[in-house]
Amino acid sequence: MATVQIRKLNKYYGKMQALFDVDLDVADGDFVVFVGPSGCGKSTLLRALAGLEGIDSGTVKIGGKDVSNAEPADRGLSMVFQSYALYPHMTVRQNMEFGMKVNGVAPAERTERIDEAARILQLTDYLDRKPSQLSGGQRQRVAIGRSIVKNPSVFLFDEPLSNLDAKLRVQMRVELEALHKQLAATMIYVTHDQVEAMTMADRIVVLNGGRIEQVGTPMEIYHTPDSKFVAEFMGSPAMNVFRHSGMRDMALRPEATYIGCRPEHMVIHPKGGGNVDAVVSNKEQLGGENLLYLKLADGLTLVARVDGDDQTAVNAEVGVELPPNRLHQFDQTGRALR
Repeated sequence: MATVQIRKLNKYYGKMQALFDVDLDVADGDFVVFVGPSGCGKSTLLRALAGLEGIDSGTVKIGGKDVSNAEPADRGLSMVFQSYALYPHMTVRQNMEFGMKVNGVAPAERTERIDEAARILQLTDYLDRKPSQLSGGQRQRVAIGRSIVKNPSVFLFDEPLSNLDAKLRVQMRVELEALHKQLAATMIYVTHDQVEAMTMADRIVVLNGGRIEQVGTPMEIYHTPDSKFVAEFMGSPAMNVFRHSGMRDMALRPEATYIGCRPEHMVIHPKGGGNVDAVVSNKEQLGGENLLYLKLADGLTLVARVDGDDQTAVNAEVGVELPPNRLHQFDQTGRALR
């Protein structure tokens, strides 16, 4: 496996700049997830790393070697796309073997690599089947197997699970995490789904408008967001972030313009308690938990996550507490105040 180092990378499409001075280090064996909304630059960054997109300035190093201008085939990478891109007329074995044949790998070694990848991915019993005879999850495993047999220095994944149904996505997330541990591989994974990012990553790279907003472990990103954008993007439901006027009994920094509190950290009291009064405008019962939608006098709606047995009724008047040790403060530009 290998390290990845990106320095001052810029990418333009005509006059439109897609990536701005991107700096990033990926350690050997890390599972790093690029996450952000549509159009944030995450797939562009991955494709630039792969050599599928040219860069306008900056450097890309893989394993210490400058590959900024190298062809994709010369970078030692393997990429799994959103579409499986399997040859429909070939068997699983033939699909996994094709790239090795083109690159002149000896037949005995090809067989050895395929058998090992099939064992890891539980595809041994499907090697003689064609893609049309496989489920969506099995086809995705074949696409991953095709990458494994190349023995790449870095695995790249571009939203590989987005075509799967919800249950299969969860299963494949678990399988990819296990694969990462088994191979001790360097993996870079792109998704717009922050749940995938939180559950799979060693480190998360949050992108916004072609810039890196924050890099950190999932818990660092979740509990100590560097910006209002990260606070609101990471988490489901999102963090409540709003201007703090009208709140009582709050000791805030003078430069604080916005405050934030995650739904699970908000405490519900009888009316008059806590920092502000609200009316429960809606309640979503999810079994083990409930979501309370709390309408304030100024029309703002906050969301609180409470226990599934909570009996607070719709239209109830309540007080809402934002515990000081769970409070996030942001300046007028949206940067976090520490």
